[in-house]
Amino acid sequence: MFRHNLLRQISRASTTAARPPTAATLTRQTTRGIRITPTVKRADDATKDKHDEYSTAGKPGAFAHEGEFSRTDNTIRVEYPEEDNLPSSQPVQGRGGFHFKRTLESFSLEGRTGVVTGGARGLGLVMSQALVISGANIAIVDLNKEEGEKQAKLLMETFRKENPGATDKDVPKVTAHYCDVSSPDSVNAAMAEILESHGQVDHLVTSAGFTENYDAIEYPHDRMQKLWGVNVDGTYLWSCAVAKHLMARQAKGSVVMIGSMSGAIVNVPQPQAPYNAAKAAVRHLASSLAVEWAHAGIRVNCISPGYMLTALTKKILDDNPELAQKWTSLIPQDAAGYVTGADLRVDGGYTVT
Repeated sequence: MFRHNLLRQISRASTTAARPPTAATLTRQTTRGIRITPTVKRADDATKDKHDEYSTAGKPGAFAHEGEFSRTDNTIRVEYPEEDNLPSSQPVQGRGGFHFKRTLESFSLEGRTGVVTGGARGLGLVMSQALVISGANIAIVDLNKEEGEKQAKLLMETFRKENPGATDKDVPKVTAHYCDVSSPDSVNAAMAEILESHGQVDHLVTSAGFTENYDAIEYPHDRMQKLWGVNVDGTYLWSCAVAKHLMARQAKGSVVMIGSMSGAIVNVPQPQAPYNAAKAAVRHLASSLAVEWAHAGIRVNCISPGYMLTALTKKILDDNPELAQKWTSLIPQDAAGYVTGADLRVDGGYTVT
C-alpha cells in the first residue's frame, strides 16, 4: 500500500511540475533545506481517492487518530534539494572532542564476574575457559559440584602456567557451586552463595541443557517435564536472578543464552520435538527479555550452535580451537555493547542450505 501511494504521489508530482506556478502558490523553506510546495487543486483532484475507501478516519466508532498516519496529502509536493543545498553534518565526537581507545581494551572482561550454568562439562566448560581467558572471574554452576571444583582448580592452574608472571591478584577467581537449575530454591541458594564469594555478578551464560530422542507419541511425560525444566525454566530462572541483582546495583550486564539451531529448524531424522520447542522458547525468550530489560542496560542474546563433534566439526575445531571460545567471550564484552536481542547461529551454514 505504501508503494502504491508513493508511486501515485510521484506521478502527480511529475504532472504538476510542468504547470507554471500561479500567484496563489505559496512556498516555505524548511530548516533542512527541503522545499515543500503546495500545488494548485485541479478539478480531477476532486475525485475521491481510492485509498479513502479503506480508511476508518472519521467514521463512527473509529478513534480520533485512526487512519491519519496512512493517509497522504495530494496537495503537497516534496522536492529533494540540490546537492549544494544539503545540510552538512559534523563528525560524531564526544563532549571533549575526539576520543581514541585501543580496540583490545573493549574486549577485556577484567574485573567482571561471570556465571556459567552447566559450566563443568562440554560446551559450558568451553564457555568458562573463554571467559577466564578474557580476564573474568567465574562461578561454575553445575549439578555435579565435584566436577565443577575440579575444573575450577584446573582453570586457575592453567592460567598460571600460561601467565608465569601473574601474581595471585592477577589470576581470575574461579569457584564451583551446586545447583539444580530447574528449581527456584536451588537457583536462589546458588546465587546467594556466588554473591557471598564474588560480591557481584556482571554476566551470565546459561549453558545447562540436554536433549534426548523419543517419538512424540511415546515421549514419557516426566522426561519431557525434566527436559523443559532444565532447558527453559533453568534459563529463565537464572536470567531473572542475575537481572534482579543487576537492577538492584543499577549496573549494566549481559546474558548469553545457549540455544540450538534446532530452535529454528527441524533436524531430520531425530525425533526430538520437545527439545526443538524448548530451544525455540530459549531463542524467543532472549528476544523478549532483551526488550524488557533494555531500560536497565541489560543485554540479552542467544547463541545457537549446530552439530558438534562430528568428523567434520571436530576437524574444524581441532584446526581452529579458538573458534569455540570466541562464540561466548565476544558478546559480554564492551565491544559488543550494541548487540542485544540477537540470535547468533554458529552452524557452519547448515541452516541456510
